[in-house]
Amino acid sequence: MDTSSSLFARAKQVLPGGVNSPVRAYRAVGLTPRFIARADGAYIWDVDDHKYIDYVCSWGPMILGHNHPVIRQAVEKAIVDGLSFGAPTEREVEIAELMTRMVPNIEMVRMVNSGTEAVMSALRLARGATGRDKIIKFEGCYHGHSDCMLVKAGSSAMDGGCPNSAGVPVGTAKDTLTAQYNDLESVQRLFDENPNEIACIIVEPVAANMGVVGPQPGFLEGLRRICDKNGALLIFDEVITGFRLAKGGAQSYFHVRADLVTFGKIIGGGMPVGAYCGSRALMEHIAPCGSVYQAGTLAGNPVAMAAGLAQLTYLNEHPEVYTEIEQKANTLAHGMRQAAAEAGAGVQINQVGSLVAPFFTPDCVASFAGANRSDLKKYAAYFGLMLERGIYLAPAQFEAMFLSFAHTQQDIEETIAKAKTVFGILYP
Repeated sequence: MDTSSSLFARAKQVLPGGVNSPVRAYRAVGLTPRFIARADGAYIWDVDDHKYIDYVCSWGPMILGHNHPVIRQAVEKAIVDGLSFGAPTEREVEIAELMTRMVPNIEMVRMVNSGTEAVMSALRLARGATGRDKIIKFEGCYHGHSDCMLVKAGSSAMDGGCPNSAGVPVGTAKDTLTAQYNDLESVQRLFDENPNEIACIIVEPVAANMGVVGPQPGFLEGLRRICDKNGALLIFDEVITGFRLAKGGAQSYFHVRADLVTFGKIIGGGMPVGAYCGSRALMEHIAPCGSVYQAGTLAGNPVAMAAGLAQLTYLNEHPEVYTEIEQKANTLAHGMRQAAAEAGAGVQINQVGSLVAPFFTPDCVASFAGANRSDLKKYAAYFGLMLERGIYLAPAQFEAMFLSFAHTQQDIEETIAKAKTVFGILYP
């Protein structure tokens, strides 16, 4: 038995399913998870010292690659002064100032500890500011595990076969209305059926928890118009797209204004951080300024702030990062499409910015229904064969591949070559 298998056997005795987050259990791909020992640049090593080219990148935040010296040095310097104070620090002011300069349409920031917490708090703010209770989300989009968001969710909720979670009260979920991504008519219909009751629309600007599904032309602009017409707020959940598509996130990339924006671990350089942001007028509804309550002992943690400030400063000062990683993603996606075509494989490769996802279907994937047509058994086989060949992918169809600044042309060429071999095995 290898070390990962031994550790997983031990873990299942003390951790539910042997993991601390469901997708890590590898159930969607029918394998035993690899336990990771270390990472550097574009690579990770498991506890048996197998090396992999990493396209998970801790689910996105390692945009500069693992263990980047600028971030590591900032953390090493910060921990000398202490790990947590539960009090204000200069760094949290500095990172908030930087974020307001980088991201359009935000004037104030509230730090939290995760993307889930950021979304939960932004929704409470939207309800408090509008005096309305109902919210609209999109089927297949994932916004963390707060109760009202576990309604037709994406990502690991889909892979586990239970898009609606047990333990979510009917009363909590009843005000969550579900529309279809890339379908403005489904959104307008909900507003028509619930006049003056909808506080906000929350959307992943790129639906990256059903694979990678980009917005069709006019979709995000249409959401903006519908919100303006009906007095509702538009929330961009940028836990994945924020500071990854562009310095200013999806608002900059797609040129569409959001009222509130949520961010996740990328603003902590991979450490546990989240934030929600918006105009001064909206954000001053939050306590202690206003009546919308939200708090957290670890919010603005000094070590996480040091890591995040280092990463965002680097990204702000080196715009070439975005040009280069998108070019790398273009190369990877094009090469995988060509490899699939040469193998006669019915595979679609979606790409937006530095996000890539293969779907094992011959049909175009532009919606949740399209994503659901992907052959999950084929993906599981693909994942296992690529893992054997040293390519570390998300252990689930409904996740993205993340490119980093550390990935080299050689890494991409190796990945394409191995994908071509695997496509040939799967489609003999």
